[in-house]
Amino acid sequence: MKNLNSINLDNKYIWHPYTQHKISPTPIRIVSGNMTKLKDDKGKTYIDLISSWWVNTHGHCHPYISKAIYKQSKKLEQVVFGGFTHDPAITLSKKIIKILPKKLKKVFFSDNGSTAVEVALKIAYQYWINKKKKKKTFIAFKNAYHGDTVGAMSLSSGSELFSVFKELFFKIKLFNYPSTWYGDREIDEKENLILNKIENEFKRNKDIAGLIIEPLIQGSGGMNICRKEFMKKLSNIVKKYNNLLIYDEVMTGFGRTGEIFACKKIKSEPDIICLSKGLTGGFLPLSLTVTTNKIYNSFLGHDFDKALAHGHSFTANPLGCAASIASLSLFESKKVLKNIKFIEKEHYSFSKKLLKLSFIEKIRICGTVLAFEVKGFGAGYKAVLPNKIKKFFLKKGLLLRPLGNVIYLMPPYCILKKELKYAYKIIYEGLEKIK
Repeated sequence: MKNLNSINLDNKYIWHPYTQHKISPTPIRIVSGNMTKLKDDKGKTYIDLISSWWVNTHGHCHPYISKAIYKQSKKLEQVVFGGFTHDPAITLSKKIIKILPKKLKKVFFSDNGSTAVEVALKIAYQYWINKKKKKKTFIAFKNAYHGDTVGAMSLSSGSELFSVFKELFFKIKLFNYPSTWYGDREIDEKENLILNKIENEFKRNKDIAGLIIEPLIQGSGGMNICRKEFMKKLSNIVKKYNNLLIYDEVMTGFGRTGEIFACKKIKSEPDIICLSKGLTGGFLPLSLTVTTNKIYNSFLGHDFDKALAHGHSFTANPLGCAASIASLSLFESKKVLKNIKFIEKEHYSFSKKLLKLSFIEKIRICGTVLAFEVKGFGAGYKAVLPNKIKKFFLKKGLLLRPLGNVIYLMPPYCILKKELKYAYKIIYEGLEKIK
């Protein structure tokens, strides 16, 4: 009775994200989590194969992070960050700067991935104004997803998700993202075409304020993966024209691509980087926008006009900072890095089995992310896989959330070999039901 009452109250009061409530199934009530597992109100457990929208890194309710938050909560839970500071913010900034590319030196705090991107846009835009060179056009990529706030949506204007808001968007230039997969024989041609078009845009258009990209993996756009060689060449073009390179590593950061950051894997130094999701290990909302001393110094002056007029009530929240410090400490363990490599290796083994299914295509892997597409159900975010397949996965205890016709795995790094093997087995069985 209590379970039913809770769901009734949910239906009465709550508006869920990315949900058409008229046709959506009743939400599953989760009551607890432990490492890779989530437990519902009926005692059923699910393996979280998507890290709860890509935020969980070390596992649910990881005791080390839990203790760090509790310890900080007894000392300082919140303080205004304008005109004040605190040790958790200082320690976190020092730790994050230490592991980022060398020229990234200044940390700006905000609340989530969308706001990290908004801050990056405002920094890039005002940077040129402060230098007496007003530029207002950004280069972005089709199928990109940078967040749900208006500026971030503008960058994702090529996405079908946000078409209803298009009259609110600012001016951008969109280019194709060179997605690749097993057996892609056209990738060199695709990359060269895109790179040539982007370079020509920089040559002729003096209004470009910056280029923003999800390096190596586009997340919500369909887990599209590009090669690091493309990213390196793209980086060189932006630098050649003395423009600003912005990496949105909200999803790719903290180990998802196989390295701590995608920019490390690429061996590329952006001018601005956006971090969130895995920053706190999935415990609390927090984000960082990190930039160079050169950009930061352009905001210095003897009046407020040159300052960055941006801030949030919970900027640099001490509890979020404490969680992030603890999470970064766990990344220093060789075990975590070993687990990341283990997941990637297991994905490659399973992908060979997927190749046997004629209706599965465009298999791709980058670090802990495995993605593939199911033919015959359309393409894009609004493509719909049969409900019976989704129900089958849930019935068998797998938490998956396909992106249209794209099925992907992005598990927490603590996942066990037996859990991955079980997940692969059930996914294969589910796919055979489609056939």
